[in-house]
Amino acid sequence: VTAGNPDGTELWGFVEVRPKANLFWWYYKSPQRVSTPSRPWPTVLWLQGGPGASGVGIGNFMEIGPLDVNLKPRNSTWLQKADLIFMDNPVGVGYSYVEDDSLLVTTDWQAATDATTLLKALAKELPTLQQGSPLFLVAESYGGKYAATLGVSVARAVRAGDLKLKLAGVALGDSWVSPEDFTVLAYAPLLLEVSRLDDNAGDAAKKKAATVKEQIAAGRLADSQGSWSELLDFIDSKSASVDMYNFLLDAGMDPVAADLPATSSTPTTSSNAQVMKYSTYLGGSQEEAGSNTTNTLGGIMNGVVKEKLKIIPKDHEWHELSDPVYNALVNDFMKPRID
Repeated sequence: VTAGNPDGTELWGFVEVRPKANLFWWYYKSPQRVSTPSRPWPTVLWLQGGPGASGVGIGNFMEIGPLDVNLKPRNSTWLQKADLIFMDNPVGVGYSYVEDDSLLVTTDWQAATDATTLLKALAKELPTLQQGSPLFLVAESYGGKYAATLGVSVARAVRAGDLKLKLAGVALGDSWVSPEDFTVLAYAPLLLEVSRLDDNAGDAAKKKAATVKEQIAAGRLADSQGSWSELLDFIDSKSASVDMYNFLLDAGMDPVAADLPATSSTPTTSSNAQVMKYSTYLGGSQEEAGSNTTNTLGGIMNGVVKEKLKIIPKDHEWHELSDPVYNALVNDFMKPRID
């Protein structure tokens, strides 16, 4: 199912990547597009993290798309430098949906296979990709794991002749490709340096981090995720609730994030407390677009945006973060993707 503007400046649709599993995508053609044989105009595929966060909503309207949550033009849109593709990845995120939760992905490689299937469809759907626009996979946070695996999957499909497009590169921002290195083993040393933990708490945090590392090495990935969450809870209790996304602040001090209301998609179980923190962190972006923000992301995604798109099932409700998708990846969440 594909729809869009008659002039092709915006296209969107669903791709059934597996029976009863549908990925939603949204393409923007840059109004600044200038392409020459020596400097072909690039296309960026944006991959949101979470896992379970909506790129079509958050990446698009809060970060790099042409409009902010007030549906006003954003000066800093990446559309000035590239065509953009957002997708709600993996299935079950945002507008993407499955008809049964048993169809949710349980590994990054399954997500990559689905996303490759979507790109095979887009390679036939988008004239710019057919004309050789170099495709960059750009990701943040857990999306880095998606991008790493998708990059390999796409490269293999291109070499095999199953996918006709030009893969130009993979860009990883604040990526979760090595949970133990980039977070678990970094927390205590950093917080000791900035005096958010004392020596006793720092030593205890390092021991807890070592447990996480040992569990990852032993392949006990679900256990390691639980231990990681316990480590963060311990740090929270010993650091005056340091904000894990900004160590200069205490949790709740951020004037933007503190005002973010909970949504029905916000998990309440202690095991998923980090999802709530990540959700709150992402939600803060809507105020960063300007001080006169009047719309909420959920409001527009389930309102005017849904009405514009016309192809979203009427009974489908968009959420900025999918708890079921997060939970389905419990045995892959802490698995590194360095290689």
